[in-house]
Amino acid sequence: MPHQLTVWRAAQLLGVARGVLQQQVRDGALMLNDGLLSSDALLRLYPDAHLEESGLLERVTQIRDEAFGKRVRERMLPTQEVMAQRLFAQTQELADVRKHLQRYHGLVIRLQKQAREGVLDHPGDSAWQDMEQQVTQGLAQALATESVNLLEVMDDMLKIMTAQVTVRPSGHQFQVEGHSNLLQSGLHSGLRLNYGCGNGSCGMCKVRVISGEVTQTQHSDYQLSENEKAQGYTLMCCNTAASSELTLELLEASGPQDIPEQQIVTHVRAISTLAPNTRMLHLQTPRTHRLRFLAGQSVSLGWSAPGQADVHSTYPVASCPCDDRNLLFYVTRAADDALAQHLFSGEIGVGDSISLVGPTGEFVLSDGHRPLVFAACDGGFAPIRSLIEHALSLDAAPSLSLFWLATQSDGHFASNHCRAWSEALDQFEFELVTHPDTAIGAQQIAQAMRADLFDIDCDFYLAGPPEFVVALRDELRSAGVAQAQIFAEIV
Repeated sequence: MPHQLTVWRAAQLLGVARGVLQQQVRDGALMLNDGLLSSDALLRLYPDAHLEESGLLERVTQIRDEAFGKRVRERMLPTQEVMAQRLFAQTQELADVRKHLQRYHGLVIRLQKQAREGVLDHPGDSAWQDMEQQVTQGLAQALATESVNLLEVMDDMLKIMTAQVTVRPSGHQFQVEGHSNLLQSGLHSGLRLNYGCGNGSCGMCKVRVISGEVTQTQHSDYQLSENEKAQGYTLMCCNTAASSELTLELLEASGPQDIPEQQIVTHVRAISTLAPNTRMLHLQTPRTHRLRFLAGQSVSLGWSAPGQADVHSTYPVASCPCDDRNLLFYVTRAADDALAQHLFSGEIGVGDSISLVGPTGEFVLSDGHRPLVFAACDGGFAPIRSLIEHALSLDAAPSLSLFWLATQSDGHFASNHCRAWSEALDQFEFELVTHPDTAIGAQQIAQAMRADLFDIDCDFYLAGPPEFVVALRDELRSAGVAQAQIFAEIV
């Protein structure tokens, strides 16, 4: 009988994006049975699949190298207690399977004996002869040595190394690796989770365990009531998955309207020069007060010095919500941006306090499984980068493409980041365009999109100055792209 795998697990084993398999399901190349994929069907579709290229075997063999030591154990393997629990569950499952196999084997042997006796007692009865032949052939096939289904073997091993978590009612899934807790793992997978402090004090990440087991990873000051404990509630920030499969009931943010405004005092972690007129500002929040935001949103930053008036500027967050403590911003030198002037003059330095208010904005990823096309102009790359990293965490889009227009002297100040994405990810590609005229550059991007034969059934995300957004949006609409598939942000 074929092994049944979830789309998430199959994608992980084959080393492809979940969005690719989901697209093949929609195209009819793969069939879902109660939400699961057959390992036989997967191997027929991927006959040349080499699991060692998926990264899983490589990660396992890394454990043997002492040079990786503690880092590998912490990032890739669960604690000894959690691994013992998962191994025990696997052993119980194996014992149950063996018990059932022994019973079925005994049943078939008895049927075979009765069929042979029936043939002897009724030598002219073809029905008894057919039964005896079918039972004997079936037993021979069951006992015959067959080639091992490598997907099944790897799936069993993966259940010990990582846990699969399913979220109800959304149906979203994520994996828990190493020593990560449920909250960290969910955020790294791009889920819009409800949480506050992240350290077990506020109780905002409370969820109900529907099936599976969890184990506590850190102390919690928030006390669940006895009624909540009886119903299976726990805190995501203080627990990890003890079983290889876990189902949680929780509510996720449906959009920007579900993200509250927050006021946080951050500290400057680093200031990096990307180009003569572009700096990357790295802010870090307190451990007990992280920024909850959606990819593509912006925040207001405030800074003051003794004897000087407070200055405030609004910037899109350039980093992924999966790292809610380390926030990145691209700051461009501009005469009308007072905070940028203080930054470029050197008045703002590492360790300084910067107040943050936000998030704001509705330039966020839409739900869906279409290919994603991103277009940025100059500093519009900031929200686009956040969206791309979030989309990569979700792993739901069949492909991601980026077109980046540079009209200023600083050019493509983060081109190395784009190259790193392209080299590491098969489903990502990018094209850099340079032109001093924004409208003409937008037309060149539209031509490049058409040259690459993009299907209009994609979601398009545009960010940049008004003339860029308007020109490119008009080009897309004239090409037949529906208005509902175009999302834009003026930066």
